[in-house]
Amino acid sequence: MNPPGESLLKYDNPVLVGGNQKKSPKKPKAAAAPGKKQQTEEILNAILPPREWMEGNQLWVQQVSSTPCTRMDVIRLDEQLDLKLQQRQASETALCPERRELYSQCFDELIRQETINCAERGLLLLRVRDEIRNTIATYQTLYESAVAYGMRKALQAEEDTFDMEQRISDLEKEKQELKKQVNEQKAKCEAIEKRENEKRQVEEKKHTEEMMFLKRTNQQLKAQLEGIIGLKQ
Repeated sequence: MNPPGESLLKYDNPVLVGGNQKKSPKKPKAAAAPGKKQQTEEILNAILPPREWMEGNQLWVQQVSSTPCTRMDVIRLDEQLDLKLQQRQASETALCPERRELYSQCFDELIRQETINCAERGLLLLRVRDEIRNTIATYQTLYESAVAYGMRKALQAEEDTFDMEQRISDLEKEKQELKKQVNEQKAKCEAIEKRENEKRQVEEKKHTEEMMFLKRTNQQLKAQLEGIIGLKQ
């Protein structure tokens, strides 16, 4: 495992612990270390765990520094934050993992500084940090859920669009088929109507000729009857 990279959180020099050791060792204590300093170091190690890595078969440990900060340290931290933001080309807007990581390191360094001066204030800042991280994690979960939901809706809409287009195409074909059937039925109706009209005209002509024939026959019979009656008189 490679050594961890640079961080805005201030660490002591790494300490070689031993070979093939997996558990986190404690920092060697000075013989005359005051009780308050030792307590501060324990709190720092609890809220900001030491970094561990293996180089070959050797285990290295690097704990956060318990050295109090000065005004110049705070100014230098601000300058380093701006410099690293530029070096990593962190975005000033929207979501940016690089910007989030650097500000997280900066906040951890502020917690370290305040814990050395006042352990209670450091623990309170730790609660604030954890709450912020939980809130961000919640928003990230909601964002990922929303993106997944949006993707599902987009795919569903695309599928529905395809189905609708297919349905429209089928209806257009059905419409053309029905239109064709209507035209065929219209042509049949027109042919039947034409045939019936011709048949009716023939029947009317035949009926008219029969009526004329009967009228002529009736007139002839009437004339013969009148002639017979006139002879008898």
